[in-house]
Amino acid sequence: MTDGYDVGLDPARLQLDVIHGFIAQTYWARDIPRETMARAIANSVCVGAYRGDAQVGFARAVTDRATFAYLADVFVLPEHGGKGLAKAMVLALHEHPELRNLRRWMLATRDAHRVYAALGWAPIADPELFMQRHDPDVYRRGTA
Repeated sequence: MTDGYDVGLDPARLQLDVIHGFIAQTYWARDIPRETMARAIANSVCVGAYRGDAQVGFARAVTDRATFAYLADVFVLPEHGGKGLAKAMVLALHEHPELRNLRRWMLATRDAHRVYAALGWAPIADPELFMQRHDPDVYRRGTA
């Protein structure tokens, strides 16, 4: 990357305070406990965006590393937006040796459809095939 930014897959570089601090304020994981976020990271393939030693972005793939991945928790800190970091992180996951030949990737987004469409993502062709079990208040109840 340029302008002093780089993207990397090294789990040792991930900064839980930065990741949790951002994710716990999002619409998709508000109030997620720090311990739950740490467990999610430990059980995912993760990528970070960095400026020097400071983490400024994050994304993760929840995956079996054979057939399927769910792209989750993609963010770039607002003051570092507009530099292609989200795209670079998603592409790093797409090209990861254990993920590059997966049959299906999925994600859910409220407002970034154009970002993902530019990377080859498309709306679900047959949404009636898919179901979910969703408990949006689980973190607020403290039962995570």
